Amino acid sequence: EQRFMVYERIKYIYYNNNRTIGYRPMKIFLQRYGIYLSTTTIHKYMNKDLNLSAIVMRKKPGYKSCKKHKIFDNLLKQKFNVDEKHKIWCTDFTYMRQPNGKFRYNCTIMDLFDRSAIASVNSDYINTELAIETLTEALKKEKPNNGILLHSDQGVQYTSWEFVNFCKDNGVIQSMSKAGCPYDNAPMERFYNTFKNCFYYRYTFESVEQLDEMTKQYINWYNYVRPHSTNNYMTPMEFRYRA
Repeated sequence: EQRFMVYERIKYIYYNNNRTIGYRPMKIFLQRYGIYLSTTTIHKYMNKDLNLSAIVMRKKPGYKSCKKHKIFDNLLKQKFNVDEKHKIWCTDFTYMRQPNGKFRYNCTIMDLFDRSAIASVNSDYINTELAIETLTEALKKEKPNNGILLHSDQGVQYTSWEFVNFCKDNGVIQSMSKAGCPYDNAPMERFYNTFKNCFYYRYTFESVEQLDEMTKQYINWYNYVRPHSTNNYMTPMEFRYRA
């Protein structure tokens, strides 16, 4: 009888979080309800007993290359573990298809300290203006000291003189991945894998307004509800404000 109670709780958590919770984060969710089980047991319950399958990540498509303006050295050098907030941010773009068939683009900035999405903006255009708008939102919200490192790829949005000068004027130091090396910005690659598989691929959007509103809801869920393995399965906000 107790096992069936656990089954029901697992199913509740799984479906209430859009079928995106695997067995490792499920352990953290169950602990929030006072249920303490090993990952081996949870894996058995989910995969064998309940047939709750894991998400398969899809490969991120590439973008066409553009003419570069100013390229910066890779100062991050794949050192993704950061000991304080507002020290190193990462950023990137992804695309989503609108109900009218056109593309809509998302730009997000992540704080490597806790893997929180500190700014996330949608637009019809993947351009410098979107990159600047997202960085502006992050700077206004977080108010970091001068000298914060912002790591990106070598996309023309980040190498444009407009973006370079905006960073310089706001005390932001730019760092860039080596061309053709997505591992140099692996946390953002993983973020967008999760974004697509836990959110975008799982819904049908009836309007751009709905897409944008649900994007905001997803970012809130990602920051405040979803356990993150890098944070010892605390959510980004739990990790940031832990005692």
